[in-house]
Amino acid sequence: MSVPQRMQLLVKVSSIPVSIHALKGRSGAGEELIGHGNPFLTCSDRMSLVSCLENMGQFAYFALRALWATVLAVSRPREVLRQLHGVLMGGLPLAAVAGLALGIVVWLHLHQVLKRFGATEVLPQALALAVVLEFAPTGAALITAGRSGASLGAEMGSMRLTEQIDALEMLGLSPLRHLVGPRVLACIVALPFLTVFIAAVALMGALGTEAIGGTMSWREYLNGCLKELRLADVIPAMLKTLVFGYLIGVTGCYFGMVAEGGTEGVGRAATRGVVVSTLLVMASNVLLVRAIQMLS
Repeated sequence: MSVPQRMQLLVKVSSIPVSIHALKGRSGAGEELIGHGNPFLTCSDRMSLVSCLENMGQFAYFALRALWATVLAVSRPREVLRQLHGVLMGGLPLAAVAGLALGIVVWLHLHQVLKRFGATEVLPQALALAVVLEFAPTGAALITAGRSGASLGAEMGSMRLTEQIDALEMLGLSPLRHLVGPRVLACIVALPFLTVFIAAVALMGALGTEAIGGTMSWREYLNGCLKELRLADVIPAMLKTLVFGYLIGVTGCYFGMVAEGGTEGVGRAATRGVVVSTLLVMASNVLLVRAIQMLS
């Protein structure tokens, strides 16, 4: 190719409005466009999406294996009771405060609203249904997620970073069976107890508030609370706490098991255990309530 021809080719290339550099994202030299229809979808976005899906798959696989390990943990009652003691003793103070505040606040709101319509006589029924069916299970799950979710993430993360889990594997022992199973089972068993405790404290707190600011006797109040509570409604509400406990235990253990990066990794594992377990509790609560309504 002669020199004039090369000059003409160079002029034609420089006249193209979109340059090669414009096709590369301004966020980094290594990012390139993928796909022809979305100019904002970069390789980093694709990798993050793939990584997210991979993490979800790993979590689901871990949860399935932990379910079987939880069943096998029944054969280790001493370790399960030790973990159960930690979950219950750690959650009871928060449950007591939350239950008392819950009962008083719900009574104040309902009393003010029902008083407008002259229907204060149905206050005990409405309060008992709200507390027993929804507030107590959800409150117990959130308390356990905040307290035990962080505790499990930090504990398992520390064991991972100090190579205790690696030592178990070198000895031919399963970390899922010896570490994860008893902790998940403890969370499953603890949630119904905390739920009943919160409900009882909330109803007693509302009874005290009724005695101070209401007109009902304690007998009328208790009879009203028990009037609309049916086993067909209470039992499903208690059973869904088992699912909450399983999700909290699995989430905390998972993020602890995959922790890395020294002491900062332990902190990240604890934080992620709390955040993800809380999100899973709220999402599963919606699905479980709808499923209970459809089955009933």
